Amino acid sequence: MDRDALADFLKRRREALTPADLGLAEGGRRRTQGLRREEVAALAYMSTDFYTRLEQRRGARPSVHTIAALARALRLNAVEADHLFALAGHVAPPRALRGEHPSPELLRVLDRLDTPAQIVSHLSITLSQNRLAVALVGDQTHYSGLQRSLVYRWFTDPASRRFHAEAEHAMLSRQYAASLRAVSARSSDDPEMRRLVDALLEESPEFAELWERHEVGDRIGTLKTFVHPVVGTIALDCQVLIGQNPSERLVVFTATPGSEDAQRLAVLAAMVHGTRDKTA
Repeated sequence: MDRDALADFLKRRREALTPADLGLAEGGRRRTQGLRREEVAALAYMSTDFYTRLEQRRGARPSVHTIAALARALRLNAVEADHLFALAGHVAPPRALRGEHPSPELLRVLDRLDTPAQIVSHLSITLSQNRLAVALVGDQTHYSGLQRSLVYRWFTDPASRRFHAEAEHAMLSRQYAASLRAVSARSSDDPEMRRLVDALLEESPEFAELWERHEVGDRIGTLKTFVHPVVGTIALDCQVLIGQNPSERLVVFTATPGSEDAQRLAVLAAMVHGTRDKTA
């Protein structure tokens, strides 16, 4: 771990960003250039003290998960992210194993949305989430290996379904299998795709049965019912927007204006903003 270079790189990347780049409020006159340390820490879901110690060349070596979170918070491109991993003394995960790094352009769109949204890869790997998405379905960016794929978790880990209404489980299973079938045909030479499908066929009888049907489809939009521990049941339209990079998709959740679901979504947003205010 190169503490000096790591601290310098973090500081310079932080100073190169502005609140406007991330869709944040300016927050009055600023004494320092770029983002504040507490803003980077909040975006990376870590304490301000921990991040500050990194910039001050103190503290323990950050984990791979922490470095990945910082790369997303600082909007690093793939080369910059690899550099950050190296400075922290880690071997950067092969890009084939971590999906495409979210493009800065799509991240700027994500930052400006005031509704739950997240960027996912062609393997259903969540690359980045805004705060409302984390509040709605939990942090989906901290997994490793095959667990990084939502489709893999859906068919192998019953706990992954807890955020969705049980009545929709069968429908979602069919959608996930059909979508993966479509993507696999377009990415037949992708070893990670092959590994994901082979693992699911071996570990999930449900997936194997659905895969045998050879249903094909893209999840462009659908209505999903979420079960939240605080705001309760909330039905949201799920729209999938494809960017210039076809391996990245922006998934946006919205509620019908004036509905009870919109009211519950507003309560969720108030919870998120209240938490952010306390940590600012």
